Amino acid sequence: MSAALARARAMIGVRFRPRGRTPEAGLDCVGLAGWAFGAAVPGSYAMRSGDVARVRAIVAAAGLVAAQGRAPGDLVLFASGAGQLHLGIDSGTGLIHADAMLRRVVERPDPLPWPVLGRWRQSED
Repeated sequence: MSAALARARAMIGVRFRPRGRTPEAGLDCVGLAGWAFGAAVPGSYAMRSGDVARVRAIVAAAGLVAAQGRAPGDLVLFASGAGQLHLGIDSGTGLIHADAMLRRVVERPDPLPWPVLGRWRQSED
């Protein structure tokens, strides 16, 4: 199991909090991704803008590389609604993500729920 997947899985049950950055305070999808990959999260971002290019730039700046094919531990970018983006961690059999409706970090089984716009993983270097 990748380190990112293990860290994400350890967050299952943590409460959802918009702009949340720590398990103690709560996590949103960006906070969960930052926690899982040990990456700094920008203070200003907009997942509701639909700006995929900006998200790709932030992910690249965090040191993740674009991935082809599916692998457990991948960071996945989705179009979760009109003009709304969402991040999650591929568990290999589903998705770990901060669910605003359920108000906590959850793992949902496959199939992946939304169209995938991008997939990244840690460099093997």
